[in-house]
Amino acid sequence: MKLGIDSYSFHRQFGEAYPGLETLPAQRWSVWDFLDTADRLGAEAVSLESCFMPVGDRDLTRALAARLDAGGTERVWAWGHPRGLESGQAPDQLQAGIASLSDAAAVGAKVMRICAGGRGTRVGTWAQQREALLPLLARFTQAAKALGITLALENHIDLYADEVLDLIESLGSEHFGLCFDTANNLRLYEDPHEVARRLAPHARATHIKDIRPLGGDPETIAFWPSVPVGDGLLKMPEILQALHDARYQGVLAVEIDYLAPGHGTEEQAVAKSLAYLDALLSDFR
Repeated sequence: MKLGIDSYSFHRQFGEAYPGLETLPAQRWSVWDFLDTADRLGAEAVSLESCFMPVGDRDLTRALAARLDAGGTERVWAWGHPRGLESGQAPDQLQAGIASLSDAAAVGAKVMRICAGGRGTRVGTWAQQREALLPLLARFTQAAKALGITLALENHIDLYADEVLDLIESLGSEHFGLCFDTANNLRLYEDPHEVARRLAPHARATHIKDIRPLGGDPETIAFWPSVPVGDGLLKMPEILQALHDARYQGVLAVEIDYLAPGHGTEEQAVAKSLAYLDALLSDFR
C-alpha cells in the first residue's frame, strides 16, 4: 500500500469552496503546484481530480506522465466530481466519463475513480436507480477494459454498502471495483468498520478520510467535517487491517473535503494524516 494524496484535499486552492463554509485563497493553484506539494510532503502516490484540469489536453497529460514517471509516483485518475452519473439520471455524462478515460490512459493511470452520483442525487427506489445505473456502468466498464483501466466506483454518500456490493457483483468484471472512502458511509449512518470489512475485498482505490461531528444539520457536510486522519471517529488501524487482510496493494489517498475549523491549513492536515498513516503502516511492512 502506497501513501498518497487526493488533489481534492486542496479544492479551495483549485477554485472550489463550500458555500457559506469556506473562502477561496488569493492564489489559484495549477496541477503542478499540487504535485510540488505532494513531493514536499513525501507522498508516494497521487489521485488527480480531472475536474481541475482541461479535458483532452495531450500536452498536459504527457507532461504529467513524464513528471510522475520520473519521480516513481503511483497515480490514480479521478472523474465524476461532484455528481457523476447522477444516480443514473444523467446518461449524457457517460460520454464525459469515457472521454476522461483517454486522459487517464495518457497519464499512465491503471485505475480511474468514478462517481455514480453524490449527496442529493438519489431518486425513487434502489431498484429504479439500479436499473438506470447498470447499463451505463456496463458500457463504462467496457470502455475502460479496452484501455486496460479499472474503474473504481466511490461510495460517494449516494450508495449504501449493500448497494455498492450489488453493483459490483452484478457487473462481475475485473475492470470494475471500488474506490473505498473510509468515512462516507458513516455519513449515511452505517458502521464504517463493518462497511470496511465488507467492501475492502473490492477496493481498487481509496480515499482515506476521517471525520468528526461538529453540530447542526446531520444531512449536511457542515455537520460531518474532515479532520486529520487519526483525529476523528474512525478506528483507522481496524480499517487498514481490513484492507491488509483483503490484500489491497493500491494507493491510500488522503482526502480532505471540508476541513473542520481549528485544524490548521489543508497542507498541515494532510501532513499530519500522512505521518499518522505512515506510523500505522509500519505494522504491515
